Amino acid sequence: MKVRPWQVEAARTEFDHPLLQLEAQELRAGADRRQAVVLRSADWVNVIPLIEADPGADGKGATVVFIRQWRFGRAAESLEIPGGIVEPGEDGGVAAARELHEETGYRAGTVERLGEVEPNPAILDNVCSLWLARDLIHTGDPVGDGSEELEVVHVPLREVPERIAGGEISHSLVVTAFYFFARRYGFS
Repeated sequence: MKVRPWQVEAARTEFDHPLLQLEAQELRAGADRRQAVVLRSADWVNVIPLIEADPGADGKGATVVFIRQWRFGRAAESLEIPGGIVEPGEDGGVAAARELHEETGYRAGTVERLGEVEPNPAILDNVCSLWLARDLIHTGDPVGDGSEELEVVHVPLREVPERIAGGEISHSLVVTAFYFFARRYGFS
């Protein structure tokens, strides 16, 4: 069977929140009809903050600045990289640098785009761009967005694959960011 494009015949917003809108849709493909639910959201960014190893240091290698926070959907703590919503009219790299500073207290000297993914195209209409931040400067404590409780956690880069495999790092967008990073740079 060939995939058919479905046309939206009618749509209504069932729920409207600053983070997302829930839209119910009536769809048609030829004589067939069906219903769908779409979550509309602004685009997102995730950023890997990398503190690179000092060649004359103790040889421990690069470190990633993670954040630990409570995730209400899973009712559990989550070890993640900084990320958040791209504001209207904001460039993705600017959003990544802003989220990095808000959530970790670090400013990036450089921000490099690693890639882009669709978080869940079955129900979401947005994309998440993935970034690498380097040349970090610590400027103070994280400030968050006013509703976040954040703990900054430094993890050696070489430990990231094992922490993913062991389930300590399990947020799919974080794992995906490290996939893009590893394809370009590896973990050593």
